[in-house]
Amino acid sequence: MRITKLGHAGIRIEHDGTTVVLDPGVFTDPGAVDGADAVLVTHEHPDHYVADTLRRTDAAVHTIEGVAAHVRTDAPDVAERLHVVAPGESFGVGSISVRAVGELHAVIHPELPRITNSGYLLDLGGTKVFHPGDALTGPGEPIDLLLLPVSAPWLRVGEAVDFAREVGAPRNLAIHDRVYSDAGLGIVDGHLQRFLEPAGQAYARLPDGADL
Repeated sequence: MRITKLGHAGIRIEHDGTTVVLDPGVFTDPGAVDGADAVLVTHEHPDHYVADTLRRTDAAVHTIEGVAAHVRTDAPDVAERLHVVAPGESFGVGSISVRAVGELHAVIHPELPRITNSGYLLDLGGTKVFHPGDALTGPGEPIDLLLLPVSAPWLRVGEAVDFAREVGAPRNLAIHDRVYSDAGLGIVDGHLQRFLEPAGQAYARLPDGADL
């Protein structure tokens, strides 16, 4: 198994001959999708979805209807590779089992309508990894690794701490980390380590291109 951080919310997972890339948006090098068997997109915001990046690969694209509608308009040539999933639906990508989790993006402001968002729970031969997209909706079952959003217009550090505690994963890898400066992220890292590690929950933030 290999898990690689590829910029902001972009993650590449390789397991038993199958490669899946999640949320390769504007902060992720488009080359992240090269050689992928499937691309999973949680929601339509550009830091998670870029039509031209999906055009770069011939991989299947698994996503929710809200994103699929954009793909049909932005990249109709990709539409034939779309697999639309519903919240709670399970599907397989090669050796990896996946379940869509949740339905709505986190609240940015009460006056701003919430878009749809589904995270993905991946089962890698018994090791479970969860990518929530832009929501604080947990997988509802024990997992081994949480891909934890740590900076966003909709997120306070206390909410990140509480979400990680609620999910209870023994390992937490920071994602969604291009919103703050390096100095700001250092403060966030310090808080997450301070609150999670005494409870036996490891926390790490990796540079782009690094493997867990």
